[in-house]
Amino acid sequence: MPLRNALKRSQGWQRRLTVPQFTVVTGLLVIVIGTILLSTPLCSGSNVGLWEALFTATSAITVTGLSIIDIGTDLTGFGQAVLALMILSGGLGLMAITTFLQGFVVQGTGLRRRLDRGQALDEFGVGGVGRTFRGIALTAALVILLGAMVLYSFGFSDIPDRGERLWAAVFHSISAYNNAGFGLWSDSLQRYHTNVVVNGVVMVLIVMGGLGWRVTSDLANRGFRLRSGGRRRRLSLHTRLVLRTTALLVLFGTVGLALTEWLNRGEVFIGMDWPERWMTALFESVTARTAGFTTVPFSLENITDSGTLLLITLMFIGASPGGTGGGIKTTTVAALMAATRSTLRGRETVVIRNRQISDKVVLRALSITSASLLFVLAMALLLSIASNLNGEEPFTFLEMLFTCISAFSTVGLDLGVTEQLGRFGQAVLMLGMFVGRLGILLLLSAIWEAMTQEQIHMHRQNRIGYPREDLYV
Repeated sequence: MPLRNALKRSQGWQRRLTVPQFTVVTGLLVIVIGTILLSTPLCSGSNVGLWEALFTATSAITVTGLSIIDIGTDLTGFGQAVLALMILSGGLGLMAITTFLQGFVVQGTGLRRRLDRGQALDEFGVGGVGRTFRGIALTAALVILLGAMVLYSFGFSDIPDRGERLWAAVFHSISAYNNAGFGLWSDSLQRYHTNVVVNGVVMVLIVMGGLGWRVTSDLANRGFRLRSGGRRRRLSLHTRLVLRTTALLVLFGTVGLALTEWLNRGEVFIGMDWPERWMTALFESVTARTAGFTTVPFSLENITDSGTLLLITLMFIGASPGGTGGGIKTTTVAALMAATRSTLRGRETVVIRNRQISDKVVLRALSITSASLLFVLAMALLLSIASNLNGEEPFTFLEMLFTCISAFSTVGLDLGVTEQLGRFGQAVLMLGMFVGRLGILLLLSAIWEAMTQEQIHMHRQNRIGYPREDLYV
């Protein structure tokens, strides 16, 4: 009887999962499947064991780009294709895929639940998850195809074999648009650091992937209305804010990196003339916001501490909501800056471009930033403890912080730390990649709901008000 009751309760467990919990389960399931595939002889050579496959699959699904294997030599052609499919799955939106799959296991969802689902999963909307996902997929396919065509025709023209050149163009176009940072060569794109076409195409793909579906759709709708002679449609506040913040961050990163390395005489730009320096600084500024490609070698020996700190800042901010990148997002930073400005002006409300921002948005921005910062510091602490206990090669705190933020923000830039870490350190990075891709608040919500399901239900039924009291900060 007890066994029968247990089996009865276990039936339909997937129907009782909340959206955050279902997202976590789906992400873990996809990573397990990818690990099994990559560890088979059909996909990889003898250098890739189960651990290496697990790390690579996690990095691919979370579109990070950190790797402890050589993608070009350790994976077979079929393995590289599987890796590209995993990048597409993670980049086009693990949350969108989860929502699409959830429609098959959650029946009879009402309007309220669909609203909750849309808000939790990047606010895709009430009734158009499938339609939105198709739009995302079609847009991604078109942009990736155009990028691959340009790379094949003009970028990778030094590759004599046409089949090899075509696959290199397609793979790097997929990786760039999804902000993954995986490359077929061990030196990333360093061999093309003076190639304007490769630099330009990769940067455009990274930015377009990082803007997010809402921005792309808003720009496309506005352009369509203008071409058809319709009434001029104003861009949404979200679109204008994302475009403005993205442009400012790219400009800040480019000028800051070029000047800091020049003033501090960093070795990363040695031997370059100023046009080449500006192009390299621009590329690294764009790629630092969750892409992970690099056209110059990175280590603490050839880049100054100020340049490293600048890259850490760009990585932590990341891309925009609904995009293929990670980080705390550009709109989060914009909301925090607007709240700071309102505080300095003595306002009780947060206003951006003559629009009042709700307190819920500001609280969410504060929660994301504080939780992300604490999580990254905890990762760095664990790496420091592990390296001291295991007698591993000591790393500076800046190296560990850089690597942790690169993993958490799903960037993939590396100072040479990842391969030298032990398995515990690499496990910490995998956890950081997974949490960073899903979103720190979503994961915390899934854990909280699992631990306090009954309490949450009672809280929703009994809406209790509490007296106000001031707190000095």
